[in-house]
Amino acid sequence: MIKLRSADFHCDVIWKLLEDETLSFRDETSGKLDVTLPRLRQADAVLQTFAIYVPERMERTMTPILRSIDLFYRKVLTAPGMKLVRTSGDIGEIGKSGTVGALLSLEGADGLQGDLAMLRILFRLGVRAAGLTWNHANWGADGALEPRQGGLTKTGKAFVKECNNLGILLDVSHLSERSFWDMADTTAKPLIASHSNARAVCDHPRNLTDDQIKALIAMDGLIGLTFVPQFVKPDANVSVADVLNHVERVCGLGGEDHLMFGSDFDGIDHHVGGLAHPGELHQLKEALLKAYPESKVRSFMSENALRFLEKHLPD
Repeated sequence: MIKLRSADFHCDVIWKLLEDETLSFRDETSGKLDVTLPRLRQADAVLQTFAIYVPERMERTMTPILRSIDLFYRKVLTAPGMKLVRTSGDIGEIGKSGTVGALLSLEGADGLQGDLAMLRILFRLGVRAAGLTWNHANWGADGALEPRQGGLTKTGKAFVKECNNLGILLDVSHLSERSFWDMADTTAKPLIASHSNARAVCDHPRNLTDDQIKALIAMDGLIGLTFVPQFVKPDANVSVADVLNHVERVCGLGGEDHLMFGSDFDGIDHHVGGLAHPGELHQLKEALLKAYPESKVRSFMSENALRFLEKHLPD
């Protein structure tokens, strides 16, 4: 088997740790975590993005966000071979050293309550990517499942500009369509979709239209195809081959240099057949190698994401 390092732009391990601090990222054996250190090693991972997600039943303040960051530092970064990624220089280091880069991302900015000082504090604590909403509306924008399908507020646009100033990557995956276009019009830097698929292949409001995909490509952004079964195929049985249909669609739109993966492991309670955790990523790699040249598969699995981060993270 050809050795291919993997990068994953979205998982929800921190959320599970927030719900149950007894879980261990380092050596969890209960089966309650998809992403663990041993499984990242199985995947020959070079980068894993860890999302800060606060479930709707918890308070919409900074407290659970800060607790999540504390858990990330105590339980993830203390694991051997994990390295916090904050700068473009860190990307070069993880590529050479064989360590696993850990990128910290905010999934839903509700708890900031529109206070951009909180965003600046999160940057100092290591947050390097941010999605303004989860699925519903907040102070900054409407999410993908918000019925009114509104766009960014005045404060939401200020958030975008401050992320640009700080060097925080902006993630569109949970935005409504109008919010997506508002953000595209406001940002001075490329956007990413950390975990979304092609709506032309699977018609789900969390997926991207062809026009959105083309806009991300045109601005030199990234599209992270995800393994959420209902975003892959509206069917009870979803396979690795179905994921490849989304790869084909993005490539067909000119996105072969803009494609990556954002699994959403630990944020889902059922899985694509053969893609239950990072230790099974070899099945995706093998399927891709049957359909694409090795150089392209390397790009999809990690190189597109690493190249983007090296270019757009702060120095």
